[in-house]
Amino acid sequence: MPATRILSRRRITTLAAVPLLAVVVTSCGYGSDAEKDEKKPAVAAGAKKLSADTVKIGYFPNLTHATALVGIQDGLFQKELGGTKVAPSTFNAGPSEIEALNAGSIDIGFIGPSPAINGYVQTKGKSLRIIGGSASGGVKLVVNPKKIKTLDDLKGKKIATPQLGNTQDVAFLNWISEKGWKVDAQSGKGDVSVVRTDNKITPDAYKAGSIDGAWVPEPTASKLVAEGAKVLLNESDLWPDKQFVITNIIVSQKFLSAHPDVVEAVLRGSVKTNAWINANEDQAKASANEALKTLSGKALPPEVLDPAWESIKVTNDPLASTLQSEADHAVKAGLLEKPDLAGIYDLGPLNKVLKAAGEPEVADAGLGVK
Repeated sequence: MPATRILSRRRITTLAAVPLLAVVVTSCGYGSDAEKDEKKPAVAAGAKKLSADTVKIGYFPNLTHATALVGIQDGLFQKELGGTKVAPSTFNAGPSEIEALNAGSIDIGFIGPSPAINGYVQTKGKSLRIIGGSASGGVKLVVNPKKIKTLDDLKGKKIATPQLGNTQDVAFLNWISEKGWKVDAQSGKGDVSVVRTDNKITPDAYKAGSIDGAWVPEPTASKLVAEGAKVLLNESDLWPDKQFVITNIIVSQKFLSAHPDVVEAVLRGSVKTNAWINANEDQAKASANEALKTLSGKALPPEVLDPAWESIKVTNDPLASTLQSEADHAVKAGLLEKPDLAGIYDLGPLNKVLKAAGEPEVADAGLGVK
């Protein structure tokens, strides 16, 4: 199986935040911060323990974190870890997950690119490493078809993004710039009015007519479509090979150094989970939605789940070149000081797992450990 494969129906949800100039931005989620997930597979009796008794894994109750949702719920990670217990926690925001990683409350996390960049830069490269990919894509520009019929019609309209400086906000600002239009990044005022709106209330804002469209991740995009909006642009179409990173796997450098066997086992679980998702799409979609219901108290309805699921790819590849591009776009918009990302990746353990599985190795775009 190739390192990245498109699911014919894909899942998605919330996003990561891009770090602002001297501001830590939260990413949007659908659960509460640092909730312990008590519904998890038990360690098999007599299973051999690795070098750690427990591995604490953090993730969001979002479809963009489907590898973690499915892999933890269905016991695929636990199977690879043997007698080492999986202790999962869910988070609502990237910075909260980074804080937990720095404090040792979690060891490994599934997280968006921007909090990973922020965590790495703010600790001067001492906090974490990105050790693998998890998901790509799942962001759309959706609009009111009565007001906007072409991309040029966006001029003068009010378009929502999730948050000042978050991943979608930066992508939209970059797209506006490439159109030759002008917008003040901080205020959102200009040729297009960029309205920063929490994903949870964006559908209501659309119904009320206070916005004309939104550049948002799934499932918010599909929720808007269910309210009559139309997809005008899929952000994947703007990227080489239609791929860009949405979710990475990160690890505490301290934990990686002390327990490389545990890290490798988690990566095996991730690779095998992605393969299972690709081979069992309908079952995987149902499993991810059941996990969402357990974690956040509400499953996604089919009219939202199905198109959202189609929009994302699970991938073992962290798509390192797109991480650099996303950082460059934030710098261009004036929202981020140019970061030094050298050493943010350590893909050695993942490539070892991929090689053993007969799959192609992945690259770090020159940003790996030396």
